[in-house]
Amino acid sequence: MRMSQSISRRRLLAGATAVAAAAVTTDVFAAGRAPAAPTTYQPTWDSVNRHPAAPEWFRDAKFGIYFHWGVFSVPAYDSEWYPRNMYVPDSKANKHHLATYGDPSVWPFHNFIDGADDLAGNHREFAPRLKSEGGAFDPDEWAQLFVDAGARFAGPVAEHHDGYSMWDSKVNEWNSVRRGPGLDLLKLFADAVRAKRLKLLVAMHHAYNHTGYFEYVPEQADESLKKLYGQLTAERENQLWYDKLKEVVDRAEPDILWQDWRLDHVDEQQRLNFLAYYYNQAERWGREVVATYKDGFNSHGQVFDYERGGPADLTAPYWLTDDSISSSSWCYTEGIGYYSLAQMLHSFIDRVSKNGNVLLNIAPTADGTIPQGQRDILLGIGDYLKRFGESIYGTRAWTAYGEGPTKMGGGSFTRPTAGTAQDIRFTRNKANTVLYATVLGWPGSSLTIETLASDRIDLGSLSSVQLLDATAGTYVDLPAPARNTSGLTVALPSTAPFDAPAYVLKLRFSGRIPTLRPLTGAVAFKGTGYDGDSAVLPLGGYTAEQLTLAGLPPRTLSSLRLAPGYELVGYSGDDFTGTSWTFTADSAAVRKRITSLKVVFNPSAHFRITNVTNGLALDSGGDVPSGSDLKQWAWDASPNLQWQAVDLGNGYYKLVNRTNGMVADGRGATTDGATARQADWNGGTDQQWLITHRGDGRYSIANRTTGLVLDGGGKVSSGSVTKQWTWGTSTNLLWTFGLTAA
Repeated sequence: MRMSQSISRRRLLAGATAVAAAAVTTDVFAAGRAPAAPTTYQPTWDSVNRHPAAPEWFRDAKFGIYFHWGVFSVPAYDSEWYPRNMYVPDSKANKHHLATYGDPSVWPFHNFIDGADDLAGNHREFAPRLKSEGGAFDPDEWAQLFVDAGARFAGPVAEHHDGYSMWDSKVNEWNSVRRGPGLDLLKLFADAVRAKRLKLLVAMHHAYNHTGYFEYVPEQADESLKKLYGQLTAERENQLWYDKLKEVVDRAEPDILWQDWRLDHVDEQQRLNFLAYYYNQAERWGREVVATYKDGFNSHGQVFDYERGGPADLTAPYWLTDDSISSSSWCYTEGIGYYSLAQMLHSFIDRVSKNGNVLLNIAPTADGTIPQGQRDILLGIGDYLKRFGESIYGTRAWTAYGEGPTKMGGGSFTRPTAGTAQDIRFTRNKANTVLYATVLGWPGSSLTIETLASDRIDLGSLSSVQLLDATAGTYVDLPAPARNTSGLTVALPSTAPFDAPAYVLKLRFSGRIPTLRPLTGAVAFKGTGYDGDSAVLPLGGYTAEQLTLAGLPPRTLSSLRLAPGYELVGYSGDDFTGTSWTFTADSAAVRKRITSLKVVFNPSAHFRITNVTNGLALDSGGDVPSGSDLKQWAWDASPNLQWQAVDLGNGYYKLVNRTNGMVADGRGATTDGATARQADWNGGTDQQWLITHRGDGRYSIANRTTGLVLDGGGKVSSGSVTKQWTWGTSTNLLWTFGLTAA
């Protein structure tokens, strides 16, 4: 795992460009994937990109477990980055190491591998013993715990950044058979996991070993130590990176080969060599496999992984997040803290609703004990899945992920969050005849699902509504719900009939679930009459490649539903070229062969642009002179508060005020806090704005010249100026676009 959020964000920004900003709403990969996989993969992007990234079993599985357990578990201090941090002058780990073991130049990291006494005379060595031999470590017990937790795939971190291999490596003498416990840990785990009929995941973090992890370690003279500390020549390091992966593939035959960051620092040809080899071996095994990445690969043949996070909204292609049971460390440390069951479970449900899987990390102690606090959380998740798993396993994301006040995700490093009884998350069965609405708390005697309002969806084919009961496969029948423009109101028992971390409503339909009108962007369908596989398309441009990743290959769009105030511009050629057609309303039969498209705001529509934090609307102030400040005001339907968002054809918009015809202008802003202004349109980049969907109908509005985004400034009063600020995670920087009356 990464040491800090600042280091990680560079990686997130690079990785995010590879993930299409669109969402699958039906089983698109089965019907809309790239050409069939070749019989033999070649080490080229064109070849490996043909590999199906997320096979059916992976999208059905939803939940996996892995564990950070190794040499770094011995000091049980700071984090799994202890091997690096102990060398960083004046760091927390360095001070601890000096006090406990001595100077790292005298008591180096590899002492934890080979064994040595600390300053108090205690022997310190990574040397877990099997329970059958009098120790505390039992891989079969671990695997059973994973089954009891409801995991469908599991496996070890086979090598972390520290260069220590957990298998009988022939290319790396720093391994668990030749040094330390004398056990082939990878084999023990592979056998235990497969004996429980789980898919095997193997995690490899070794790309960072030679690209920065040990940068504070002095240059080593010994060749073997050079290998451990990532100090070989670049050519040898790149070859070693590949050779280790090849050994893991051949020895463990993993169903999922998960890799941590810094792949983009590895020689590209070696990356391709690995992918081609892994996929070819899987062909020999007769199995569908998954390769994940955070950088260095792409979403065509591999699955993107968000570290400790996930998207804010439905996102395609199918994705994964890895998160830890602890907020403080990925490996066991003394005094380690844990997230609550509600945080872990609710964030899990949220991620599934947004088209993703979850890989949860646990942190065993050095001797192989899984602490009871971690067991309790795992068993709590397992209990929920045992009872209500039909709403998770084998499901697919729906057109909308959910509703409610609690917003989760938005990228990597967005901590797990517990929801409330006002939060609902949706999933559906693969046949698209059952919609599950999971409520993250007991809502009381009735529940109104606002997403299912009568002006957004025709529920005439709804045949029954049931509450999943406490025992799997049993249900509580509920009265026929009331339907109106406020939503679908379901009558419930006055008190919760059983205790659970979340409650699930099962809505059955006599046919396919009716289509839902989007609140933002568009929903595009492969079939006419809003039928067949579909994809949610937020504001933005989609090349042929991006449409394919979204699950809607070029020239397959056959019908279309638009959110109020949006339009779709389709093009006959790729990259927005050729003949164009503009759609401003729903179309049950699109008779055009669209290869690329843009979803844009309708330039004739007027919007109320509202700040998410303070609820105030962007305000021109009326007939004011050019150069006047942009302000904010409580909504009163005045034309001063109404704006047109006019697409300029270059990815940017101008924001035109309804009263004075002037446009938003970022001129003169050089630092955070600068005031946004308005001026007569002159075509300059100061007046051009990049409007980016950040999920859940929320947008950032960034100036083309300054790169700063519009900032509401927090809980301010009417009349306050609108500022500009560097993009970050604050809701002060997010805005909604609401269509106003004509």
